[in-house]
Amino acid sequence: MKQDIKLTKLAKCAGCGAKVGAGVLAQLLEDIKVHQDPNLLVGFDRSDDASVYKISDDLALVQTVDFFPPIADDPYTFGAIAATNALSDVYSMGGDPKLALNIMAVPEDMPKETVHEILRGGYDKGYEAGALITGGHSIYDEEPKYGLAVTGFVHPDRVLTNSGARPGDVLLLTKPVGIGVLTSAMKAQLLSPETEEFAFRLMTTLNKSAKDAMVKYDVHACTDVTGFGLMGHLLEMAQGSDVQVRVDIDGIDMIPEALEFARMGVLPAGMYRNRSFAEESVELVNIPLEKADLLFDPQTSGGLLICVSPEDADALWEELKTCVPSAQRIGRVYPYTDGKRIVVE
Repeated sequence: MKQDIKLTKLAKCAGCGAKVGAGVLAQLLEDIKVHQDPNLLVGFDRSDDASVYKISDDLALVQTVDFFPPIADDPYTFGAIAATNALSDVYSMGGDPKLALNIMAVPEDMPKETVHEILRGGYDKGYEAGALITGGHSIYDEEPKYGLAVTGFVHPDRVLTNSGARPGDVLLLTKPVGIGVLTSAMKAQLLSPETEEFAFRLMTTLNKSAKDAMVKYDVHACTDVTGFGLMGHLLEMAQGSDVQVRVDIDGIDMIPEALEFARMGVLPAGMYRNRSFAEESVELVNIPLEKADLLFDPQTSGGLLICVSPEDADALWEELKTCVPSAQRIGRVYPYTDGKRIVVE
């Protein structure tokens, strides 16, 4: 279907680049009273990807919500990316998504065919994930937005959080970084059709295979890399686990075209927000500027960042190589004594 509407022109920010910065978010949540419930295994006070509530000895609910402005002009692709991104939070907790509700805002004059295609993209990804989209809520807004509220299931004893990393753990990552730079270049119509297709394929790849692989092994912590960038999410993991992380810059798969655009200064606003939040806790040892930029680049529908025991690291890494876009071994976890939480060299 030919589309005349350029969805990305209707939005000031694209995808997870529209996310409120982690530093600002912490201030907004400050002093809000957290009610205690013994069955609430993970709440918003943990800076985690989703909440988890224990229903029985062998069942817990995982709940999350995610939505954002258009990151693609094609409405079906936009819907698929937004749904993939929302479903990822359940996977990062070690769970399986089961139910979802649409969240949508559209201009009053948007053609119904365009709205239909956004929803169809979301439904198709939900179906691929094994989740049922059973309704939702929509409002009129000049800037379109779409996403999902997702409920999943997980065993209470197998919940993965971003605060369980242990000294000795090996850090694995399952998608390359640099998608935020690519989407900025895309909005400026600087991407080749081949690179644009690669970006869309990456952002619509579910983290289901990564989750299915990691739950077979002794994994201690996990998060998905999205709007706060690799360094932002890794800092939350290091602080929550009270550890230090040493990262091997050569182990990170950085998208070559994104590095080139970063050298040219084509960078999303979210990168600067992420750097402002995390850089005081990150030591960059002789890292070229363009690579440093990609460390803070906001990712949309990024990969899983996994902390696995050293005994299982090789086996999990080898399995991930067969089922994820880019299996990377990027660093190691150490006890925290003093100084920076993250060292990249």
